[in-house]
Amino acid sequence: MMVQAIPSGYAGVTPYLIIRGAASALEFYKKAFGATELMRFPGPGGTIGHAEMKIGEGVVMLADESVEMGHKSPQTLGGTATSLLFYVADVDAQFAKALAAGGTVKQALKDQFYGDRSGTITDPFGHIWTIATHKEDVSPEEMQRRMAEMQSNGQAA
Repeated sequence: MMVQAIPSGYAGVTPYLIIRGAASALEFYKKAFGATELMRFPGPGGTIGHAEMKIGEGVVMLADESVEMGHKSPQTLGGTATSLLFYVADVDAQFAKALAAGGTVKQALKDQFYGDRSGTITDPFGHIWTIATHKEDVSPEEMQRRMAEMQSNGQAA
């Protein structure tokens, strides 16, 4: 039997989060996003060396930070250069659930010019998540028009 180059259930690109307090983060993601833990491998000193969880239809990997190996959490770095986008059927309910679990609002929920309703949270571990529901298919030309209109009215896109 031939082994698949991309394992079943995985995408070609899979986020891998480095976290200070990965065990606590797994519990947060279960409460906030309905994550299902797929596997967990221990690291030194009670840390998590590697874990995988399913959120929606995607797999997200995570591990505790290892500063010695150059794997630093957003808390150690003082911020993050990436964010994650999580599409759901009911963004309002999911956003409220993420906040109730301990996330903080970065951008409030609103209807976007590109057809999504979305809001952005920062999780307790410094990772940024935009939660969205796609409400309208918008052509690139219409997006451009809407963005230009917003900017001419002094609104940020």
